[in-house]
Amino acid sequence: MLPLRIEKAKTLKEKPKDSELVFGTQFTDHMFVMDHTQEKGWHDPRIIPYGPLPMDPATMVFHYGQAIFEGLKAYRDDSGRVVTFRPGDNFARLNRSAERMCIPQIDEEFALQAMMELLRIEKDWVPRQKDTSLYIRPFIIATDPFLGVRPSYTYKFMIILSPVGAYYPEGFNPISIMVTDKYVRACPGGVGNIKAEGNYGASLYASKLAKEQGYTQVLWLDAQENRYVEEVGTMNIFFKIDGKIITPSLSSGSILPGITRDSVIKLAKEMAYPVEERRISMDEVDAAFAKGKLEEVFGSGTAAVVSPVGLLRYKGHDIVVNDQKTGPFVQKLYDTLTGIQFGKLPDTHNWVMPIE
Repeated sequence: MLPLRIEKAKTLKEKPKDSELVFGTQFTDHMFVMDHTQEKGWHDPRIIPYGPLPMDPATMVFHYGQAIFEGLKAYRDDSGRVVTFRPGDNFARLNRSAERMCIPQIDEEFALQAMMELLRIEKDWVPRQKDTSLYIRPFIIATDPFLGVRPSYTYKFMIILSPVGAYYPEGFNPISIMVTDKYVRACPGGVGNIKAEGNYGASLYASKLAKEQGYTQVLWLDAQENRYVEEVGTMNIFFKIDGKIITPSLSSGSILPGITRDSVIKLAKEMAYPVEERRISMDEVDAAFAKGKLEEVFGSGTAAVVSPVGLLRYKGHDIVVNDQKTGPFVQKLYDTLTGIQFGKLPDTHNWVMPIE
């Protein structure tokens, strides 16, 4: 493996109080950087002081959006250890995104080791208060100074860290979601099933409209018929209908294969709930609500972990879920998942990886 160069910051930042953390606004003292050229491949991996990047105005990422990213977290478990959750799956997904965006593959094992070394250096930044964590953002950007539509010849792979509180202001309380049948996030054959930056840029306008109307997030429908549920802006979505757990299948290629989604499906099956991965229309959800069979709705994702949904605004009326209270299944699921992450429950899947 390549030798990892480490340059420590001469002046360290003042760390924020755990009680004052919000999401994604403060960053640690160091970052990981590695470069790629056609001649050398990936080379010069280094951990250096966090700081700005000097970049040419013609750098391709600014103009053509050839960029991918991941998101995961480091936590302090109940014994005080710093741990991560399924990090190998994040780097495997980063490589799947890289293939789709014509970005050179990374060595997943080396990337994991580099991230762990960065976490060891920055472990004092991992907060201790409940519902806080250190968010980890690996990303790759195209760096050729060139105006022309082609894959870049040079790239930067970076990892930055940010101490965070709860993603949603509501915390672990039911959120309200607006279902949009006017705007779409992704379509079959596109890049909706990878973590490409452009996916999120395409979601901003509908999300802005939703927030202006008092909703926390947008639920996207399919691009062809505007009928079938896909995902929420920052989460995969699940419905508990008449005792069954139903979530949109990944077969369309327009839904992100969430790592937390996969964890939820595995845990639900272990709890003996029938799980269906299939197409589900909003009209089916609405009909289940009308019949009193829509029992719970929730989202899953790295940022929010598991988030109950209390209301869906669809075609001018409200679908109110469980009287806008957290349901027993999502509460059990949240307790189980966070229990595994924080060392309160056995990790039978080997999902949790300590940094030391």
